[in-house]
Amino acid sequence: MTSDDRRQRFEALAPAVIDAIRRYLARRTDPATADDVLSETLLICWRRLDEMPGEHLPWAYGVARRCLANAERAHRRQERLAVRIAALDGFVVAPPEPADDELAAAMAGLRGEDAEILRLWAWEDLAPAQIAAVLGITANATSIRLHRAKQRLRDELRKTGAAAGHEESTEGRRP
Repeated sequence: MTSDDRRQRFEALAPAVIDAIRRYLARRTDPATADDVLSETLLICWRRLDEMPGEHLPWAYGVARRCLANAERAHRRQERLAVRIAALDGFVVAPPEPADDELAAAMAGLRGEDAEILRLWAWEDLAPAQIAAVLGITANATSIRLHRAKQRLRDELRKTGAAAGHEESTEGRRP
């Protein structure tokens, strides 16, 4: 493939990838981190263009997911360093504010893997086979993990007293 062919292929798929990945990141992190991770994701997509499968969006989500994980690890390292420096200087670092939204609180109560598979399913509107491509697992494993994650979310929502997305019908029941 010539360099012009590569450029044309990248320019053809980039708009869809950019929009989807930007939305994906906006729901997961702050704007500055989202911009950095989007740039890194696009760079990797360019470098690995020949490896990109025909269904490029789940593959790009997987790249963005790993780039975001790297950015979050770096951020946690920076926070730990800031706390150590603040302790040496005598400053007090306030803990982060708790989530005020019941769904956000329930999602925060889930393991990271459960929350991510639910986000890919609900927010990114991916099918289990596409989620499998993002996570690098089989479609069957994805379906099982998704089912279990939904159950865990339902349990977390019950703990907070929130309805699990619907109200139970009382039709035909006597008080």
